[in-house]
Amino acid sequence: MNDVRRVLVTGANGYVGRHVVTAAADAGHQVIAVVRPGTKHEIDPRATIAEADILAPGFDVTSLADEAPDVVIHLAWTDGFRHNASSHMLMLSGHFAFLEGVVDWGVGQLSVLGTMHEIGYWEGAIDADTPTSPTTLYGIAKDALRRAAFATLAERVPLTWLRCYYIYGDDRRNNSIFARLLEAVDAGKTTFPFTTGKNRYDFIAVDELGRQIVAASTQTRVLGVINCATGEPMSLAERVEGFIRENGLPIALEYGAFPDRPYDSPGVWGDATDIRSILGASGA
Repeated sequence: MNDVRRVLVTGANGYVGRHVVTAAADAGHQVIAVVRPGTKHEIDPRATIAEADILAPGFDVTSLADEAPDVVIHLAWTDGFRHNASSHMLMLSGHFAFLEGVVDWGVGQLSVLGTMHEIGYWEGAIDADTPTSPTTLYGIAKDALRRAAFATLAERVPLTWLRCYYIYGDDRRNNSIFARLLEAVDAGKTTFPFTTGKNRYDFIAVDELGRQIVAASTQTRVLGVINCATGEPMSLAERVEGFIRENGLPIALEYGAFPDRPYDSPGVWGDATDIRSILGASGA
């Protein structure tokens, strides 16, 4: 297990953030969970709550704690499920200003949440060197932040970029197909219109993702881009059918009701070599 660290988590009240806070507390770290002012939150009570609008112009990062934390995990993002929302580009400078601010503050190491959408269309495994060609505003903004961070901050602080894939679990809080299945059952529907389900993706449970993010963010042996993934692609049909079984849902998939989208890759997943090595070394 890693030494105890003071870990500051932005976006702590988000879909992924709550699980990262819990994983960090489970690992014995002292956690500062940053949430937006006035928001209701359901965050692990072991964390200290800090309310702040970290993307506000001129925000003073030193107001978040008495001293710079050992680790900052920057998860905060708006409209993550709306891939072409203009907010992704409009808030980009605020994200960079925050990252630059915490480095100036003297944070010990910095991790930032990325996304496979930085890559754009790709078939097969994605590794740290896979070229990026994003096709959505979400992917474009994340890719721009990644490039800017490594161009200007990586020489000043140990920096990891945590690239995530297809997340499930805690499904009442997300906007995925799994949430829509639950909503369909709530509405009394017994069938759910579906594609062929043949495309293969890297699905990861959100609590496991939280553990991977904490393990990757509290070590410095592996830096740069790290895939937070299973490395094991699974067909969409297999994962969704599994979800139906695991939750005992009285609903059946209506295969072929929707055509497969021609721009979706037949199979894409993360190369999990680095994260497996990190988890093995940490005993996570």
